[in-house]
Amino acid sequence: MQNLEGRVAIVTGAASGIGRGTALAFARAGMRVVVTDINEAGARAVADEIGANAVGQVCDVGQLADFERARDAALATFGRIDIVMNNAGILTSGLPEDLPFDEWMRVLDSNLLSVVRSNQVFLLHFLAQGEGHIVNTASFAGLMTYSYDRLPYSAAKAGVVQMSEGLAIYLKPKGVGVTCLCPGPVRTNIMGTVKQRYSEGLDVRGPGSQFELIEPEVVGEMVVNAIRNDIFMLPTHPQVRDLLIERASDWDGFIQKQIDSPNIIVPGTKK
Repeated sequence: MQNLEGRVAIVTGAASGIGRGTALAFARAGMRVVVTDINEAGARAVADEIGANAVGQVCDVGQLADFERARDAALATFGRIDIVMNNAGILTSGLPEDLPFDEWMRVLDSNLLSVVRSNQVFLLHFLAQGEGHIVNTASFAGLMTYSYDRLPYSAAKAGVVQMSEGLAIYLKPKGVGVTCLCPGPVRTNIMGTVKQRYSEGLDVRGPGSQFELIEPEVVGEMVVNAIRNDIFMLPTHPQVRDLLIERASDWDGFIQKQIDSPNIIVPGTKK
């Protein structure tokens, strides 16, 4: 999808962070944007920031009907849908033995099943249209294990990676592109989605000090480039490939390294 001028995108979780950064990047590329978020006021604020080529829409990704309303808003306002970015996500914090089942369900529902809901609403549209592009936001945490204090999030994001791969195999021959965005350290407010800290005194582990903290606006431009060039795997920090090769070469050794030399980070700075 080289020419993005006049295309229409729907972005979930777009009131802040990567979603906002990407919505703004889409607008700079000449696209029209349906900015959605569970925070309706935040979504409308980002849409106002963009101007006439955007609308703000409330969307709770835990509700199928909200995806349907986002679809209807895009078609009613702009007459088409070309790109859907499934970006909304939440985090939890706690040792494996402390996290209740309901918290697992909450995080899996928002981070993984939300993509399933989106697929139910938009896949048939893209298949009938014969073109389109889906962007699913996963995480470094879905590519490799470096923490044990937020396992529901990591498991959900690993599921997003696998779902995205399967969708790419199925959809690309049908003209629909798929990008799996895997953010490393990005300045977002995702730590603010932690409902309750189920364990006290936890050190927050990150993927490694070699990964610098980047801004959401930079990620947004990466997403625009990935859509234009039909790129599937989009890590925000390409050097993560070195760690993935290291893990694949000696999986037991990689896990032992995480045990022996954990990377402790400042809460609130990592995606």
